[in-house]
Amino acid sequence: MPAKNAKRYKTKPFCWLNSINTKKSKAMTPPNRKKRLLWQIPFLLFLIIGTVYIIKQQQDAPYQHDRGMVFGTTYSIIYQSNDNLNEEIMAALNAVDMSMSTYNKGSIISQINRNEQVKPDKMFEEVFFLAQKVSHETNGAFDVTVAPLVNAWGFGFKSGVHPTPQTIDSLKQFVGYQKVTYVNGSIKKQDPRVMLDFSAIAKGYGSDVVANLLKRKGINNFMVEIGGEIVTRGISEKRLPWKVGVTKPTDDSLNVNQELQTILNVKDKAMATSGNYRKFYYKGGKKYAHTIDPLTGYPVQHNILSSTVLANTCAEADAYATAFMVLGLEKAKKVLEKHPELMVYFIYSDKNGNNAVWFSPSLKDKIQN
Repeated sequence: MPAKNAKRYKTKPFCWLNSINTKKSKAMTPPNRKKRLLWQIPFLLFLIIGTVYIIKQQQDAPYQHDRGMVFGTTYSIIYQSNDNLNEEIMAALNAVDMSMSTYNKGSIISQINRNEQVKPDKMFEEVFFLAQKVSHETNGAFDVTVAPLVNAWGFGFKSGVHPTPQTIDSLKQFVGYQKVTYVNGSIKKQDPRVMLDFSAIAKGYGSDVVANLLKRKGINNFMVEIGGEIVTRGISEKRLPWKVGVTKPTDDSLNVNQELQTILNVKDKAMATSGNYRKFYYKGGKKYAHTIDPLTGYPVQHNILSSTVLANTCAEADAYATAFMVLGLEKAKKVLEKHPELMVYFIYSDKNGNNAVWFSPSLKDKIQN
């Protein structure tokens, strides 16, 4: 029984659902919605106007064209920018030259070949480790120690006469990518006669260096080409994807005939081509290609006439293009089974001596004709 003086409170039943619905109804009333929209509209307009301005600025910027000679070959660099960056581009390329050019007596690679004490720079390290990786994955078909054999056959940085079998056997004693390692920041050779030659990867790496420079500058549309090794990004001056031709193989050592085999759509990719039809000489009525098989010591006699590789970096594309020339069609296909990230376009000589084509299925949509 309640106490006599106790106060009686009249309470209402509490319902959670009613409470939530009441709060929600208050929050979502038309005036509150209008306030929220009024706050968002200026912000959205700012984003739209800013985006349109940036796009217009990019579209209005002219395309710069830089051309010249580097690494003993030509270069062509096209990029969309209000500023001409030729001075910075040449500084970057000169740094590559000072690191890995065998024609430059003061370069790091030249000093290593003379067995002088020198510490490789970061660029040298990157190329050396990539070269070793590709050598391992192609069972030695790519080999940066092939220089003595290249020189003996007359394709390297000094001319030579037709080597005898005895000479080749002697040179092979200090050729092989396993004969050189990188230990504690320096190059170690098993034999002091081992020589390094980055010519089959340096142009591609140089293209990568310039491409990375342009990216750091915020440039979204460019094509870098050094000696036929290419890196692209974005679109061309015609507002279309970059298109690159693959030359039809001909016995044209002077490179006068430029008839195209096909045109590839190369967007945001790197591309390199190696071909026996471009560099060769005749001696005793026989044609000798510029690609030397490091394992045999002789110029390759395989059926691939042209090897074009598309990859994420041009240095990688450059190295694999050379390796596939050494391996030949069937062995190259086996390597590609382990590397689906690579796309290739091979022109080869079939059993009847006619030119034929084989390309990666993933490349089909990039072939223009």
